[in-house]
Amino acid sequence: MKLFCRFTFLFLLISFFNSGSAQRILISEPDRDDSRKMDFEIIGKMGNNYLIYKNIRNESFICLYDNEMKMIKKVKHEYLPDDRMINVDFFTYPDHIYAVYQYQRRNIVHCAAVKLDEMGQKMSDPIELDTTSLGGSSNNKIYTVLASEDKQKLMVFKINSKNREKFLITTKLYNNNLELQKKTILTMQMDDRNEHLGEFVMDNEGNLVFTKFYRSSNESISNATIIIKKAMDDSFSFYTLNLEKTYLDELKIKVDNTNQRYLLSAFYYGQKRGNIVGIYFLAMNRTMWKPELEKSFEFTDDLRNEAKGESNAKMAFNDYFIRDIFIKKDGGFLVSAEAYYTTSRSSPWNRWDYMYGSPFAYPYDYYSPYYSSWRNTANSSQSVRYHAENLAILLFTNKGDLEWSNIIRKEQFDDESDYRISYNVMNTGGQLHFLFNMQEKKNLLLNDFSLTPDGQITRNPTLRGLDKGHEFLPKYGKQISAKQFIVPCFYRNYICFAKIEFN
Repeated sequence: MKLFCRFTFLFLLISFFNSGSAQRILISEPDRDDSRKMDFEIIGKMGNNYLIYKNIRNESFICLYDNEMKMIKKVKHEYLPDDRMINVDFFTYPDHIYAVYQYQRRNIVHCAAVKLDEMGQKMSDPIELDTTSLGGSSNNKIYTVLASEDKQKLMVFKINSKNREKFLITTKLYNNNLELQKKTILTMQMDDRNEHLGEFVMDNEGNLVFTKFYRSSNESISNATIIIKKAMDDSFSFYTLNLEKTYLDELKIKVDNTNQRYLLSAFYYGQKRGNIVGIYFLAMNRTMWKPELEKSFEFTDDLRNEAKGESNAKMAFNDYFIRDIFIKKDGGFLVSAEAYYTTSRSSPWNRWDYMYGSPFAYPYDYYSPYYSSWRNTANSSQSVRYHAENLAILLFTNKGDLEWSNIIRKEQFDDESDYRISYNVMNTGGQLHFLFNMQEKKNLLLNDFSLTPDGQITRNPTLRGLDKGHEFLPKYGKQISAKQFIVPCFYRNYICFAKIEFN
């Protein structure tokens, strides 16, 4: 009887761990050249291969890994120029990949694209998409490349900000064969030096949507406009937000292709430099270019008490930033926000200083609203500690009414950089998995909290690597299939990559 009980207990224990979120973690061996100074991009899965781009000492490679994350090939990209490489973006399709890259030759910045196969080999000669003449050398990214959700449209655009009163916006819209559909050059009137352009997104029709807002010095946003440049039009359409005595924080836009609308959201304040009161929403109809929803949701006392951490209830959300927005088929939406702040001996944490007064500065003739390199994150020569704490998750109906809310409690910190802190999300269809590091018995372990559609949160068994000594960098990870997620990690002075397979 005792033997039977032991076998029963062992079976239940195995069943419990197998029913957890992760079936296994497979970690690549670090290549001798994969130092922490390496730039990389997780491209995705093609056929049976997992592709990762690496730039090492100005040489570019695509590394292929098998299902066990063993490197099977390292393809050097000879077609890439020896000139100054600025940036590269990858867009994956079922049977090919587009690499869109920027480089400078003399005083000309080139934007080109090449088609790659599942082995990382080029399938076509490079196609030049655009060029820009500069007065001198520049390291900044000039072109921004956007892909529609269905990958049927690609847009390359640049913004000339040399004239602060009139920005020159050039857009080139391509189909999925990289055939030019429309080129447009438009002027954006900038009435004040405190006016700025915000986030840019593109829908499945090729419409470009972005924001323009007024932010004086380090203040919150007191005036904002949402703008659309329709795919085949040579003009902008504008809608000014109805803010009255409301002041907004960072503006976030999400495309809702299913319901043909755009969702803009932001935390809001009741006064300049006041406490965060709640969330402002604007759901803009794409066809009529009129708002279907424009309202503000004020945080309840109960929600504030749950989210506050070490703050008092009034200041509960002052350290929070909106990180992710997920759109439901019926137009409802889920918002996740994370408490993020820094501490140092020299100066106290200040949200407005962290926002740098405005999200974009204009030190060059051209600027891009996005410049994503994993090493372009916050780090400092000063003694700074970075904190990423509780996650607030809120589900709203398509009318902007709160359906439910929940809090994932976490305490993360790191010194000198924020590489290891914060989180990423894996969508397995029936659940969202929030992946982040937590300190446990002096070890930094990757944790998985799953969220069900009705708002229930479950902490799954701790995700442990097959080898010890790996420090995961979850916020730089990428979902590559319905059940697979690749996350980079530090191993001694190297970077390697872990594939997490979910049941």
